[in-house]
Amino acid sequence: MESQNKYIGDESFKKFLEHYACPSSLAVVKMKFAGAICSPNMDLRPTDVISSFWEQGKAPRLETKNEAELFFKFFMGLWDEVFEQVKSNKIKLSHTKLSGKEDILRACAERFEEVECGYVEGFWGGKDDFKLPAFVAEMIDSLTELSGVYNTLAKKLDKAENLNEILNTFRYTDKMVEKAISFIIENSVLPRIESLQRVMN
Repeated sequence: MESQNKYIGDESFKKFLEHYACPSSLAVVKMKFAGAICSPNMDLRPTDVISSFWEQGKAPRLETKNEAELFFKFFMGLWDEVFEQVKSNKIKLSHTKLSGKEDILRACAERFEEVECGYVEGFWGGKDDFKLPAFVAEMIDSLTELSGVYNTLAKKLDKAENLNEILNTFRYTDKMVEKAISFIIENSVLPRIESLQRVMN
């Protein structure tokens, strides 16, 4: 089904997030949407996920009906874009620059946010008590463990004499994260994909 909401593109969406003082980066927003789309929690609505990008009580005030419609239309454009990526099993981590210690330190912090605060939190959708098939629970646990690897790498940076080892581990961890998400999508999401298309309500 053709989406009614067109995605405005990464650069425009980053400006949109800045305009509304959203504390979450675009990479985290994308991954949280991916996790929510993959979630077995069918009570989870796009509006719940969108409101979770701001601390409680700090969500932007939408002054007019027109502003509110545009606000949710932009978010749903991205939601539908991510839904298509899930449907074709092409969820990837954001591209990141890794040329020196400062870059790697920043990238490790961003990756932790992307995986743990993005995909994993999106998947749970504020709940932690629904039953999961054992293999899915294992994959979600492994994603949390993998997100911790980025934190460990950041701590090792100070004493690292050779950055290659850290870079190799970083890239390998990226691959493992993407494989785990792909496995969840292939085995848990695609068999029921048609029932997962949520609309704004």
